Amino acid sequence: MATEAAPEWLDKGDNAWQLAAATLVGLQSVPGLVILYGSIVKKKWAVNSAFMALYAFAATLVCWCLWAFRMSFGDRLLPFVGRPDLAALGQDFLTQQGFAGAYPAATLLFFQFVFAAITLILVAGSLLGRVNFRAWMLFVPLWLTFSYTVGAFSLWSPNGFLFKAGVMDFAGGYVIHLSSGIAGFTAAYWVGPRTAKDREAFPPNNILLTLAGAGLLWMGWTGFNGGAPYAASIDASVAVVNTHLCTATSLLVWLFLDILVFGRPSVIGAVQGMITGLVCITPAAGLVQGWAALLMGVASGSVPWFTMMVLHRRSRLLKRVDDTLAVLHTHGVAGSLGGVLTGVLAEPRLCRLFFGDDPRYVGLAYAVKDGRAAAGLRQVGVQVAGIAFVAALNVVVTSAVCLVVRMVVPLRLGEEQLAAGDDAIHGEDAYAVWGDGETYEQSVHGNQGYPMTSNPMSSKAEEMI
Repeated sequence: MATEAAPEWLDKGDNAWQLAAATLVGLQSVPGLVILYGSIVKKKWAVNSAFMALYAFAATLVCWCLWAFRMSFGDRLLPFVGRPDLAALGQDFLTQQGFAGAYPAATLLFFQFVFAAITLILVAGSLLGRVNFRAWMLFVPLWLTFSYTVGAFSLWSPNGFLFKAGVMDFAGGYVIHLSSGIAGFTAAYWVGPRTAKDREAFPPNNILLTLAGAGLLWMGWTGFNGGAPYAASIDASVAVVNTHLCTATSLLVWLFLDILVFGRPSVIGAVQGMITGLVCITPAAGLVQGWAALLMGVASGSVPWFTMMVLHRRSRLLKRVDDTLAVLHTHGVAGSLGGVLTGVLAEPRLCRLFFGDDPRYVGLAYAVKDGRAAAGLRQVGVQVAGIAFVAALNVVVTSAVCLVVRMVVPLRLGEEQLAAGDDAIHGEDAYAVWGDGETYEQSVHGNQGYPMTSNPMSSKAEEMI
């Protein structure tokens, strides 16, 4: 029987899955990318890199609840953005049925928040090792407000102009990955490079923890793509299988290319191949068949590898901009590749499961087979137009945000801070040993006043006695 807590429109199974999927995506960021960022960088940047991710997660949540959710999915203000208001703070809004799915708006708010948060964290990957943390604190809410909300509304809101045009972005290949890749590269241009020494040698401080963070990212993608249908449905199951098949294939292709060209298997290279596979399948996860997911894995393990390992070294522009974790390649290139391949390989029946009975949604390969080549070409054209819009949006808005922020605080750290890293910025060290006493004497949360013996904890215990 329906109750006030469980009205007739509520599907408890769908609601439970959507909350679980949102939690999986949240775990990709905290602790997933916190761990990955803190371990894949040089030791002196471990704390700063991890903290940039943690800050972005927290700041995004507050802004999302205050105004950004409604700008992304609320009432239309313009063809590309919603009207900001404080409705998401009230129980009347949160407890009513959301714009999609058989569950309350509160579930949708949380689910869409974790996508917004991870987008900002991915942008941070381009800026690690030199961006002023105070500048990052300002960048996050500004970019979320003026870039992310526009992309999300345009592509995912039922009122968005690209959604109405028929762009297929199943789970964020455009909204999240293409956006973060272009925005990160653009921001890296304005912030400037790391020190010459760091650009020459930037070894991971803990590859085992990098693998742990990467593992959380990979497994969390079950919720990332599996939650996109807004229901515990057949389409969700298909999306999950395709996600992992494409990712595994991409990792193996990248690994084989590293062995073939460089003569040795690279762990960091395998992680990059894993990420490009996850990104490439995202716009197509529930729209393509298994063989197509396999084919997309081959493409995502080879095309971004070529742009990163070959093209990057030959391009003066790409070499000039210091994109620390190569987010342009792993997310921008892979997201664009996935978007185009979606337009080619999307299967009509799977499209119906996700979009409903709309004949516009068909991949070029199937359209040609059915004698509807024009419809397939139109779909590919719409996919390319979506890429162009997202790329242009993020170049312009990210540049504007960086120019505004640098009027308040410098975008790049000073030379002394760049030389010291975590200790100069936060007064904390990722691997400080109290017996050394070097870092904790300067830390605001450190060991001041404790006698620095070989066993400081024992000395403190003796004082208390």
